[in-house]
Amino acid sequence: MSEVILKATNVSKLYGKHKALDKVSIEIQRGMIYGLIGENGAGKSTFMRTIMGLISFNEGEIELFGETGVRGLQQSRRKMGQSIETPALYPELTARENLRVQAANGGVGNREIESLLQLMNLKDTGKKKVKNFSLGMRQRLAIACTLITNPEFLILDEPTNGLDPAGIVEMREIIVRLVKERGMTVLLSSHLLDELSQVATHYGILHDGKLIRELSKEELARETRQYIELETTEVQKAVVVLDELGIRDYQVINGTDIHIYERLDDVAKINRSLVLAEVNVLRIGTTRQKLEDFFLQLTGGTYRA
Repeated sequence: MSEVILKATNVSKLYGKHKALDKVSIEIQRGMIYGLIGENGAGKSTFMRTIMGLISFNEGEIELFGETGVRGLQQSRRKMGQSIETPALYPELTARENLRVQAANGGVGNREIESLLQLMNLKDTGKKKVKNFSLGMRQRLAIACTLITNPEFLILDEPTNGLDPAGIVEMREIIVRLVKERGMTVLLSSHLLDELSQVATHYGILHDGKLIRELSKEELARETRQYIELETTEVQKAVVVLDELGIRDYQVINGTDIHIYERLDDVAKINRSLVLAEVNVLRIGTTRQKLEDFFLQLTGGTYRA
């Protein structure tokens, strides 16, 4: 039986009359990498801060590791790490020295430091001071600081924001390793669905403070998979031809469009069969719905990066 790490039920947060969160319900199970996707201002950071207890909420209930209530949540949050509010890094200290400070603040020993430096690719920074680090190096060190107490549940707010392509790939690899090697559960956010799709196992799409859709990685792949797009003025005749060809995995989208999800290499053959059956083919070819187009479709075309 899967263990529920986080269960948020109808969580709402108001700032005056503005609902930053509107009855958001999310369940995250152990081992998930849950990607929270939404445009800037959708409520991603607000939700994360609420989970960590950094801000209060007005309605709903939060359960962490099976615990509820003020005392239970306080105890459970000791099992968590977060980079919502980036830990203070001391610019005049080295990476190793920064981690020693965090270990002391967390009341833990120094035995994790070397393994964290190795995990975050900071082992060879030696005596280099943090003020001379690149943005990617500082990001990795900030996450290392959150890991010093070996949390079970990690919350990362836009962990790849501002990184170059190489830094983004590196950060993704680190997140996956944390789950595989340390058994962590991760909640991370981004305003780019394509970016989250490279690492997340599950997705929640926030829009104007509301959770409008949840999907698994497999469901997202199905929603955005490659297909043959057929446009015709004679949909019913075209469907008869597809059935005669043994094609079953297709969908009639509207009065003129059919999406065919199998036999992707047989476009010419399908087209020939349609023409021989005197079906008026306006257009046929393979395509794939872009992830950001899918996001736009769900949010009503109001996506802003």
